[in-house]
Amino acid sequence: MKIRRVMLAAPKSGSGKTTITCALLQILKDQKEPVFACKCGPDYIDPMFHETVLGIPSQNLDTFFSGEYNTRALLLKNRKENDLIIMEGVMGLFDGLGGVREEGSSYHLAKITKTPIVLVIDAKGMGQSLLPLISGFLSYDTEHLIRGVILNKMSKHYFSVLKPIIEKELGIEVLGYVPEDKKGSFKSRHLGLILPKEIPDIQNQMKEIASRINETVSVKALKRIAEEAEEWDIQFPTKIERFQTENAPILAVAKDEAFCFYYKENLNLFKEYGAKLQYFSPLHDKELPNKCDGILFGGGYPELYLKELSENKSMKKSIREAFANRMPFVAECGGFMYLHEWIQGKDGIKYPMVGIVEGGAYDTEKIVRFGYIELQEKAPYFLSKNGVIKGHEFHYFDSTDSGTACIARKPSTGRIYECIKSGEHYFLGFPHLYYPSNPEFVEKLVQKAKEYRRRIHCK
Repeated sequence: MKIRRVMLAAPKSGSGKTTITCALLQILKDQKEPVFACKCGPDYIDPMFHETVLGIPSQNLDTFFSGEYNTRALLLKNRKENDLIIMEGVMGLFDGLGGVREEGSSYHLAKITKTPIVLVIDAKGMGQSLLPLISGFLSYDTEHLIRGVILNKMSKHYFSVLKPIIEKELGIEVLGYVPEDKKGSFKSRHLGLILPKEIPDIQNQMKEIASRINETVSVKALKRIAEEAEEWDIQFPTKIERFQTENAPILAVAKDEAFCFYYKENLNLFKEYGAKLQYFSPLHDKELPNKCDGILFGGGYPELYLKELSENKSMKKSIREAFANRMPFVAECGGFMYLHEWIQGKDGIKYPMVGIVEGGAYDTEKIVRFGYIELQEKAPYFLSKNGVIKGHEFHYFDSTDSGTACIARKPSTGRIYECIKSGEHYFLGFPHLYYPSNPEFVEKLVQKAKEYRRRIHCK
């Protein structure tokens, strides 16, 4: 199968990958190319920007979560001949697990999918020093995947001087430059970029950025590099048998401005195991969806909507009653925080929340946990004995009681610690989980939802 593809990577975070990726996606979309976006790693926010441009979901590709074979399979899933895929890298090109291993890095993804790389370099304040920087990356590129360079935050004049020098001395194509424009980039907060919905008139902003970049970056050269990607195919794993029935359990998924961090593959897996998904808003709805049989609270930014969440008393009451009836609950990070008795905002006020988890969550003003983890549950409520599920943590908030039901292991260092509150019908904690790494977790949750449905709704 001929799938055109190219990765935009960088020497470090903050080099401008997301802005340039979104601009190129917009240009290719306007050119009527069958273009799709992927994000390397576990990030939730960058794919939201991709989706804002294309109008279709972006896809996370993570070699730690999925392994090499399944990552390749995910890339090719539902693709057609001559599709064009733009991958956005994560952190620095070679930064994988713990910042020191290849696994989980942009380079590892490019390597196992045989994807050419265009290096986006923050060139501000640099001149000829760009040459040893680029040379170093080229020498470290054992698979010879780096095919081009884009120089970000550079003037037109300086680009005209440096481009021929770089190409002559290093033999690498320079596709163009992007002038520094503080207005033409997306703002960040503690967990990364602000969300697309928070940016006024974002569609027009993206089109304006794309128009400017189209004048200074050769999209023709980018497509040529993507065209040069090797043809390859893969035998897909046998699809999970669908268990859909007329009495399929309904899984209520919290999704609004406060709760929006979900992996597409996670939600798809619930459907494959026979659950129906129904979205609701803890911010705006008055109560849980009628006749739901389980609840998934994803991560997000509940700390930005504390007053609104706190004042929605009918929703909180509805959630407490469902929990008291032993409805299956899964909550991750921001969703876990919401289920506490209170969340303390930056204003020092403790806002009353749902009250299922004793104590509260509070801002530490520093990263509490960061990076990939592997989880084992002490008691086999959602995972079998010795079963492992992969995930990651990235949060500034902490809890007065983060739980002790699971052992978390850092794969890069082997360090272990306790987390998660779990029981027969609930699994609550800060970690974001990647369910396809252990589908048993989804199977058990769906089974618990079915049992709840028979007990409560099918009397």
